[in-house]
Amino acid sequence: MTDSRAAALLLSTALATVNACSAAAPRVSSPAARKQSEKTGAGQRYLLHLPAAYDDRPVWPLILFLHGAGERGDDLTFVLREGLPHLLETLPDFPFIVVSPQETHARRWTPDGLAALLDDVAETYRVDRGRVYVTGLSSGATAALELAIHHPDRIAAVAPVAFTAIPTDLCRMKDVPAWIFHNAADERVPEGRAKKLAAELKACGGSGEVKLTIFPVEGHDAWTEAYRTHELYEWLLRQRR
Repeated sequence: MTDSRAAALLLSTALATVNACSAAAPRVSSPAARKQSEKTGAGQRYLLHLPAAYDDRPVWPLILFLHGAGERGDDLTFVLREGLPHLLETLPDFPFIVVSPQETHARRWTPDGLAALLDDVAETYRVDRGRVYVTGLSSGATAALELAIHHPDRIAAVAPVAFTAIPTDLCRMKDVPAWIFHNAADERVPEGRAKKLAAELKACGGSGEVKLTIFPVEGHDAWTEAYRTHELYEWLLRQRR
Protein backbone atom coordinates (compact mmCIF):
# COMPACT_ATOMS: atom_id res chain seq x y z
CA MET A 1 0.00 0.00 0.00
CA THR A 2 1.35 3.43 -0.92
CA ASP A 3 1.89 6.11 1.72
CA SER A 4 -0.96 8.16 0.24
CA ARG A 5 -3.40 5.24 0.35
CA ALA A 6 -2.35 4.35 3.89
CA ALA A 7 -2.80 7.96 4.99
CA ALA A 8 -6.19 8.13 3.30
CA LEU A 9 -7.29 4.97 5.14
CA LEU A 10 -6.16 6.40 8.48
CA LEU A 11 -7.92 9.64 7.65
CA SER A 12 -11.17 7.89 6.80
CA THR A 13 -11.11 6.03 10.10
CA ALA A 14 -10.21 9.10 12.13
CA LEU A 15 -12.84 11.39 10.63
CA ALA A 16 -15.51 8.71 10.80
CA THR A 17 -14.91 8.64 14.54
CA VAL A 18 -15.30 12.37 15.04
CA ASN A 19 -18.29 12.65 12.68
CA ALA A 20 -20.06 9.86 14.54
CA CYS A 21 -19.85 11.92 17.70
CA SER A 22 -21.86 14.97 18.64
CA ALA A 23 -21.12 18.15 16.71
CA ALA A 24 -20.54 19.83 20.06
CA ALA A 25 -16.92 20.92 20.41
CA PRO A 26 -14.70 19.06 22.89
CA ARG A 27 -13.71 20.99 25.97
CA VAL A 28 -10.17 22.35 26.21
CA SER A 29 -8.32 19.79 28.31
CA SER A 30 -5.63 20.28 30.92
CA PRO A 31 -2.00 20.26 29.65
CA ALA A 32 -1.46 16.77 31.06
CA ALA A 33 -4.45 15.35 29.18
CA ARG A 34 -3.92 17.33 25.98
CA LYS A 35 -3.17 15.40 22.77
CA GLN A 36 -1.09 18.20 21.24
CA SER A 37 2.17 19.28 22.81
CA GLU A 38 3.54 22.79 23.27
CA LYS A 39 6.75 23.51 21.38
CA THR A 40 8.96 26.46 20.42
CA GLY A 41 10.78 26.94 17.13
CA ALA A 42 12.12 29.88 15.10
CA GLY A 43 11.13 32.15 17.96
CA GLN A 44 7.49 31.05 17.90
CA ARG A 45 5.39 28.96 20.25
CA TYR A 46 3.13 26.37 18.67
CA LEU A 47 1.00 23.30 19.25
CA LEU A 48 2.28 20.11 17.68
CA HIS A 49 0.21 17.11 16.62
CA LEU A 50 2.08 13.94 15.65
CA PRO A 51 0.13 10.96 14.26
CA ALA A 52 -0.23 8.02 16.63
CA ALA A 53 1.80 5.91 14.16
CA TYR A 54 4.48 8.61 13.77
CA ASP A 55 7.40 6.22 14.39
CA ASP A 56 6.17 3.73 11.78
CA ARG A 57 6.91 5.84 8.69
CA PRO A 58 9.95 7.83 7.52
CA VAL A 59 8.01 10.96 6.55
CA TRP A 60 4.55 12.46 6.99
CA PRO A 61 2.65 15.28 5.25
CA LEU A 62 2.52 18.52 7.23
CA ILE A 63 -0.33 20.99 7.74
CA LEU A 64 0.48 24.46 9.05
CA PHE A 65 -2.67 25.83 10.70
CA LEU A 66 -3.07 29.58 11.33
CA HIS A 67 -5.71 30.74 13.79
CA GLY A 68 -7.87 33.88 13.68
CA ALA A 69 -7.58 37.20 15.51
CA GLY A 70 -9.53 35.95 18.52
CA GLU A 71 -6.82 33.44 19.42
CA ARG A 72 -3.90 35.92 19.48
CA GLY A 73 -2.06 36.15 22.77
CA ASP A 74 0.48 34.40 24.98
CA ASP A 75 -1.62 31.41 26.04
CA LEU A 76 -1.51 28.46 23.65
CA THR A 77 -4.80 27.11 24.99
CA PHE A 78 -6.45 29.92 22.99
CA VAL A 79 -5.38 28.10 19.79
CA LEU A 80 -7.38 25.06 20.87
CA ARG A 81 -10.65 26.99 20.80
CA GLU A 82 -11.36 26.80 17.08
CA GLY A 83 -10.54 25.04 13.84
CA LEU A 84 -8.23 22.13 13.24
CA PRO A 85 -6.40 22.13 16.61
CA HIS A 86 -9.79 21.89 18.32
CA LEU A 87 -10.69 18.80 16.30
CA LEU A 88 -7.29 17.19 16.80
CA GLU A 89 -7.94 16.70 20.50
CA THR A 90 -10.27 13.88 19.43
CA LEU A 91 -8.25 12.63 16.41
CA PRO A 92 -5.02 10.95 17.56
CA ASP A 93 -4.83 8.98 14.29
CA PHE A 94 -5.06 12.05 12.05
CA PRO A 95 -2.40 11.19 9.42
CA PHE A 96 -0.63 14.55 9.20
CA ILE A 97 1.88 16.37 11.30
CA VAL A 98 0.04 19.56 12.30
CA VAL A 99 1.79 22.69 13.52
CA SER A 100 -0.40 25.46 14.96
CA PRO A 101 1.61 28.55 15.96
CA GLN A 102 0.21 31.38 18.04
CA GLU A 103 0.41 34.95 16.86
CA THR A 104 1.00 37.40 19.71
CA HIS A 105 -0.21 40.97 19.96
CA ALA A 106 3.39 42.17 19.98
CA ARG A 107 4.66 39.99 17.13
CA ARG A 108 2.46 39.42 14.11
CA TRP A 109 3.02 36.70 11.54
CA THR A 110 5.03 37.42 8.41
CA PRO A 111 5.51 35.09 5.43
CA ASP A 112 9.26 34.89 6.10
CA GLY A 113 8.70 34.19 9.79
CA LEU A 114 6.28 31.37 9.00
CA ALA A 115 8.69 29.97 6.40
CA ALA A 116 11.42 29.95 9.07
CA LEU A 117 9.09 28.00 11.36
CA LEU A 118 8.47 25.46 8.59
CA ASP A 119 12.24 25.08 8.17
CA ASP A 120 12.68 24.46 11.89
CA VAL A 121 9.87 21.90 11.99
CA ALA A 122 11.15 20.09 8.87
CA GLU A 123 14.61 19.79 10.43
CA THR A 124 13.20 18.46 13.71
CA TYR A 125 10.43 16.09 12.62
CA ARG A 126 9.76 13.57 9.86
CA VAL A 127 8.25 15.98 7.36
CA ASP A 128 7.62 15.16 3.71
CA ARG A 129 8.89 18.44 2.26
CA GLY A 130 6.96 17.82 -0.95
CA ARG A 131 3.65 17.73 0.93
CA VAL A 132 3.57 20.85 3.08
CA TYR A 133 0.13 22.48 3.24
CA VAL A 134 -1.14 25.67 4.86
CA THR A 135 -4.62 26.52 6.04
CA GLY A 136 -6.15 29.08 8.33
CA LEU A 137 -9.37 30.70 9.44
CA SER A 138 -10.40 34.34 9.18
CA SER A 139 -7.27 36.53 9.47
CA GLY A 140 -5.22 33.33 9.61
CA ALA A 141 -6.63 32.37 6.20
CA THR A 142 -5.33 35.65 4.81
CA ALA A 143 -1.93 34.90 6.37
CA ALA A 144 -2.02 31.47 4.72
CA LEU A 145 -2.57 33.10 1.32
CA GLU A 146 0.29 35.54 1.97
CA LEU A 147 2.62 32.65 2.80
CA ALA A 148 1.69 30.89 -0.45
CA ILE A 149 2.26 34.14 -2.39
CA HIS A 150 5.70 34.81 -0.93
CA HIS A 151 6.90 31.19 -0.81
CA PRO A 152 5.01 29.33 -3.56
CA ASP A 153 7.90 26.88 -3.94
CA ARG A 154 7.40 25.73 -0.36
CA ILE A 155 3.65 25.13 -0.31
CA ALA A 156 1.93 22.18 -2.00
CA ALA A 157 -1.60 23.53 -1.43
CA VAL A 158 -3.48 26.18 0.53
CA ALA A 159 -6.97 26.07 2.08
CA PRO A 160 -8.18 29.50 3.26
CA VAL A 161 -11.37 29.40 5.34
CA ALA A 162 -13.44 32.58 5.79
CA PHE A 163 -10.46 34.73 4.77
CA THR A 164 -10.69 38.45 5.49
CA ALA A 165 -8.80 40.14 2.62
CA ILE A 166 -7.39 39.38 -0.82
CA PRO A 167 -3.62 39.95 -0.65
CA THR A 168 -1.65 41.72 -3.37
CA ASP A 169 0.57 39.89 -5.90
CA LEU A 170 -1.91 37.01 -5.97
CA CYS A 171 -0.56 35.60 -9.22
CA ARG A 172 2.71 34.69 -7.54
CA MET A 173 0.83 31.67 -6.15
CA LYS A 174 -0.83 30.77 -9.48
CA ASP A 175 0.70 27.27 -9.45
CA VAL A 176 -0.32 26.51 -5.85
CA PRO A 177 -3.62 24.58 -5.65
CA ALA A 178 -6.20 26.39 -3.52
CA TRP A 179 -9.51 25.32 -1.97
CA ILE A 180 -11.46 28.30 -0.63
CA PHE A 181 -14.25 27.87 1.95
CA HIS A 182 -16.77 30.55 2.87
CA ASN A 183 -20.32 31.02 4.16
CA ALA A 184 -23.03 32.43 1.90
CA ALA A 185 -24.26 34.89 4.54
CA ASP A 186 -21.01 35.87 6.25
CA GLU A 187 -21.81 39.19 7.89
CA ARG A 188 -18.13 40.15 8.18
CA VAL A 189 -16.74 39.14 4.79
CA PRO A 190 -19.20 39.05 1.87
CA GLU A 191 -19.56 35.86 -0.15
CA GLY A 192 -18.69 37.89 -3.24
CA ARG A 193 -15.16 38.40 -1.96
CA ALA A 194 -14.59 34.64 -1.92
CA LYS A 195 -15.90 34.38 -5.46
CA LYS A 196 -13.62 37.26 -6.47
CA LEU A 197 -10.60 35.52 -4.97
CA ALA A 198 -11.38 32.31 -6.86
CA ALA A 199 -11.93 34.18 -10.12
CA GLU A 200 -8.70 36.17 -9.76
CA LEU A 201 -6.68 33.03 -9.04
CA LYS A 202 -8.13 31.27 -12.07
CA ALA A 203 -7.43 34.35 -14.23
CA CYS A 204 -3.74 34.11 -13.31
CA GLY A 205 -3.57 31.12 -15.67
CA GLY A 206 -1.38 28.93 -13.51
CA SER A 207 -1.33 25.19 -13.06
CA GLY A 208 -2.82 25.23 -9.58
CA GLU A 209 -6.38 23.94 -9.25
CA VAL A 210 -8.81 26.43 -7.70
CA LYS A 211 -11.83 25.10 -5.79
CA LEU A 212 -14.52 27.13 -4.06
CA THR A 213 -17.05 25.84 -1.54
CA ILE A 214 -19.80 28.16 -0.28
CA PHE A 215 -21.77 26.78 2.66
CA PRO A 216 -25.45 27.91 2.56
CA VAL A 217 -25.45 29.23 6.12
CA GLU A 218 -25.10 32.51 8.03
CA GLY A 219 -22.20 33.76 10.09
CA HIS A 220 -18.43 34.02 9.80
CA ASP A 221 -17.74 30.52 11.14
CA ALA A 222 -17.14 28.43 8.03
CA TRP A 223 -14.32 26.53 9.74
CA THR A 224 -16.39 24.14 11.83
CA GLU A 225 -17.83 22.62 8.67
CA ALA A 226 -14.70 23.04 6.53
CA TYR A 227 -12.41 21.15 8.90
CA ARG A 228 -14.93 18.33 9.21
CA THR A 229 -14.93 17.92 5.42
CA HIS A 230 -13.28 14.58 4.71
CA GLU A 231 -12.68 15.47 1.06
CA LEU A 232 -10.47 18.41 2.04
CA TYR A 233 -7.82 16.12 3.51
CA GLU A 234 -8.06 13.62 0.68
CA TRP A 235 -7.57 16.53 -1.73
CA LEU A 236 -4.55 17.77 0.22
CA LEU A 237 -2.94 14.34 0.08
CA ARG A 238 -3.15 14.40 -3.71
CA GLN A 239 -1.19 17.65 -3.94
CA ARG A 240 2.59 17.54 -4.17
CA ARG A 241 5.30 19.99 -5.05
